[in-house]
Amino acid sequence: MPLPVPEDAFSEGMPDRECMTVPEAFELFSAAAPKGWRVELIEGEICVVPPANGEHEEIVSELSGQVRDHDKGVGRYTGIGLSLPGTADPVRVIPDLVIAPKGSFDDQHEWHGPDAVLLVAEVTSSSTARRDRVQKIRAYARAGIPVYLMIDGEAGEAVVCSEPSGDDFEHKSIHKLGTVVRLPAPLDFVLDTSQF
Repeated sequence: MPLPVPEDAFSEGMPDRECMTVPEAFELFSAAAPKGWRVELIEGEICVVPPANGEHEEIVSELSGQVRDHDKGVGRYTGIGLSLPGTADPVRVIPDLVIAPKGSFDDQHEWHGPDAVLLVAEVTSSSTARRDRVQKIRAYARAGIPVYLMIDGEAGEAVVCSEPSGDDFEHKSIHKLGTVVRLPAPLDFVLDTSQF
């Protein structure tokens, strides 16, 4: 969804609209986004995502709670920006949930590298499903993130991607929502999706 760019956003020292690079436009959109909106840069495309609805947040909360019940030593982060390697421009994403050791993001940086990340989770919506199912799989695999969990409400499935290799994951398992799902190492526990 495009955001209006105010005329005065192009002040002295800022590039003209006609010669602005994608990363520069991304920075401008990020600065102009209303509170609660997420701006991501994936494969050269700037994606603006409105705040999530209650159903989406309930799923993220339930998932976060189950991770906490399994391992109190990991941090459960929402709203953390990840900077991932891209084929041309860097990738900037804000996953619905990031699992990493506590203290992994204890700094003032807006964007963080993926090295500490154990799992990323995305809950699809009509506006994000295509990116979650295709582009983010490539981005998370390229970054070497061990596990990508996608809760796909439209399809009624939980998709677990593990063993990143190149632009994809070697192992993908698809489970109907409402069943129990084994999350592989490094978390290695059974997730109950009946609450999703």
